[in-house]
Amino acid sequence: TGKTTVARMLAKIYRSLGILDGGQLIEVDRSGLVSGYVGQTAMKTKDVVDTALGGVLFIDEAYTLTANRGENDFGQEAVDTILKAMEDNRDNLIVIVAGYPALMDEFLNSNPGLRSRFNKHILFEDYTPQQEISILQSMAKKQEYQFNEEAIEQAEQFFTDRIAAKLDSYANARD
Repeated sequence: TGKTTVARMLAKIYRSLGILDGGQLIEVDRSGLVSGYVGQTAMKTKDVVDTALGGVLFIDEAYTLTANRGENDFGQEAVDTILKAMEDNRDNLIVIVAGYPALMDEFLNSNPGLRSRFNKHILFEDYTPQQEISILQSMAKKQEYQFNEEAIEQAEQFFTDRIAAKLDSYANARD
């Protein structure tokens, strides 16, 4: 749905407005923040935050940091480190978290400090079959391909079926 693209654009806008010094976008997911041993996650997360200073830290599928709370899960350590970094660098760091709405709601409820720090929410609606076809045609055109009418009809049926099925594996524009 273009979450990363929007985050990149926001980083550039904030830089041009003088809100951020660097304007870079650092994109990570759970694997870029969490390690397997106590203490390592905080260091790994701090290193990522340090590279994002002056720009935007974009955490995709952020709910995975708090979804499997267990004895050997260090996702909460990453969240705690990020919250401290947000407080310490409030004038030079923007953190954007993204994920599926219901799971993100659980994420925001996992720590009292999260909901108050992430208080601006944007819902990206899934693309329609027609929008998916436009994306497909644009990608094909860049490779100097064209679809005949039958191929367009097949693609429209494919996207219509995928969207209607509401499968967990549906990846919107990635499909």
